[in-house]
Amino acid sequence: MYFVYILYSDKLKVFYKGQTNGLNDRIYRHNSGFESFTKNGIPWKLIWFTTKPDRSQAKKLEDKLKNLSRARTIAFIKKYPIIENVTGLDVSDPPDQ
Repeated sequence: MYFVYILYSDKLKVFYKGQTNGLNDRIYRHNSGFESFTKNGIPWKLIWFTTKPDRSQAKKLEDKLKNLSRARTIAFIKKYPIIENVTGLDVSDPPDQ
């Protein structure tokens, strides 16, 4: 199973979209400075995620999400709320704008 996720940095006021087969570990890596692209935005909050059965499907959704503007990303998150939090991680509400 793969996760497609959206993180948010209050510090930078930006979203980060990605996919992984280990969501808890991936968020830890983002918030520990191991990932150079997200290091400046620490701390990152998990805003949204979903699961996909394989990496191919996860990558397709990730690519679609990465093409959304900020406003469309927020609208997407509100339209498709998380039904069940299977990660045990705190999931934050998206920013208003």
